[in-house]
Amino acid sequence: MLTTSFFAKKIPGYIALLLFATIMSGILMFFSTADLSSNVTDSTGLVFTLLTESAGSPGFLITVVGLSLIPFIVKLPKKSIFRLGIQFAILLVLSFVAKTTLKHVTEVPRPYTYQLQSLGIVHSASDFYQLSDTEKEAAVDSARTTVSEWRLSHWQGETNYSLPSGHTIFAAVCVVFWGGFFLGRRQFVPAAILIIWATGVGVSRIWLGMHWPTDLLASMACAGLLYCFVPEWDITTAHDRKH
Repeated sequence: MLTTSFFAKKIPGYIALLLFATIMSGILMFFSTADLSSNVTDSTGLVFTLLTESAGSPGFLITVVGLSLIPFIVKLPKKSIFRLGIQFAILLVLSFVAKTTLKHVTEVPRPYTYQLQSLGIVHSASDFYQLSDTEKEAAVDSARTTVSEWRLSHWQGETNYSLPSGHTIFAAVCVVFWGGFFLGRRQFVPAAILIIWATGVGVSRIWLGMHWPTDLLASMACAGLLYCFVPEWDITTAHDRKH
């Protein structure tokens, strides 16, 4: 009975994550790679930068704070707010550890390193990762004549490996946890907004040349797996207690 109850409480979260994965997979069928040397308008660059930074460092902190205010806005009891905070914190820590560990294990070069290779800046994508941090920055800077600054700034800021996508894991964690929270309360509009935001984050990672489609899909699967390790407690509202 306890096991059944445990997974039953997670069903709304997995439904939200499945919706996110389905929409993202559909988009990736038509937009799996980006022309990294194409001209970029400031409006396009700004939109994708804001999306990616909302799930990256330090912008993700603003997103975390905003989502953490949800229990206060819907007026949950203090005990329920505390439990939700603990659950979300556990999921965030697990996702960070998983992301860091998997990057070191998989060592998949980012898409933009192949762009540097095609431009003759590095001999191969794998060679890029043999450079020092200063040399990596110089290599990326060498592409300035053919690649938009909107992309270059992200390339210089993220010179680690590609699989999985830390931004997408974070977005997926928010969807499985808070999207599940909203669906469990039949609040479909905020759940939809959260899924649309997460999809935008995923698309931005492809557009910037930071990740492959498999990175995004693996990140969503990882978030779903990690959610299994989050404990479940009763989260009730004052209205629920009266009835």
